[in-house]
Amino acid sequence: MAKNTTTYRALLDALRRREFAPIYYLMGEEPYYIDKISDYIEDHILTEDEKAFNQTIFYGKDSTIGAVINAAKQFPMGAPLQVIIVKEAQQLKNIDELQFYLKQPLPTTLLVFCHKNGKLDRRIKVAGEIEKKGVLFTSDKIYDDQVPKWITDYLAEKKIAIAAKAAEMLSEFLGNDLSRIANELEKLIITKPATLPSITPELVEKNIGISKDFNNFELIKALTNNDILKSNRIIRYFSTNERANPISGTLAVLFNFFSNLLVYHALPDKNNEIVAKALGINAYFVKDYVTSARRFSSAKTEQIISLLRNYDAQSKGVNNVSAESGELLKELIYKILH
Repeated sequence: MAKNTTTYRALLDALRRREFAPIYYLMGEEPYYIDKISDYIEDHILTEDEKAFNQTIFYGKDSTIGAVINAAKQFPMGAPLQVIIVKEAQQLKNIDELQFYLKQPLPTTLLVFCHKNGKLDRRIKVAGEIEKKGVLFTSDKIYDDQVPKWITDYLAEKKIAIAAKAAEMLSEFLGNDLSRIANELEKLIITKPATLPSITPELVEKNIGISKDFNNFELIKALTNNDILKSNRIIRYFSTNERANPISGTLAVLFNFFSNLLVYHALPDKNNEIVAKALGINAYFVKDYVTSARRFSSAKTEQIISLLRNYDAQSKGVNNVSAESGELLKELIYKILH
């Protein structure tokens, strides 16, 4: 396997072609890709009969690097390969000792480390040896504004379409936890009627528990359209459902939107494709920024961003003794609209 095969898709494709490296070190803050790769190796490299004597699972907390290396030096029994997977590898001590095994790794051993919620320091010698002899894969968290596209791409691989608004609703509600998002998408796939051409906001509302009418996506639209009545209805809904609609989430969504709007104001060329690329959004939503730019000038947008920072601090108790989240949000929305 080529040493630069380090993207998730390329790595998985190589495994499916049975092009193996002697070592895989999977690390990073996003566990989804680490689990997907290690699960594929655990489930598909060996047959069920071969697994009995040739597949070993270690856990970092309960193991030593010496025990892992000794196992890696063994030859397979009745199979062309043996598979060794070290889960929770971030808890394994003295990982630098692995460099001695990597001087001459056994070609019949497929050694996999799953290091979650952190990374191996690439400056240390063992990291360089892993890259030379195998695969050092980093699984980073994706940014919030990348989630709708990730949802669309995930479903596209399964030949399923999703409405842009539905993808935004899911992104807003689920955040950037890819494992959680994938689980919810699988629910939607199962519940989607065969006659429905795509996943709709109504289907999301019915099966995931997100209101298609009262969410941050609709709040932004109401603010843009200067719809005072609808803005207040949404805020009242949030106040009575604070657990599902925390003020921190609303402030984050509003801050991201108005920060993007400020960028939009500054763009010399407002061609749809250029705007979508600059803001990191689906081109479908460019029209929302076009409309918002007419409603909120550059100066007003800067003022709103300042307000958002102020109310974020207040929501965390700074210069705020008694005002509750609902009251703060109502006051903020009034100031944005007037």
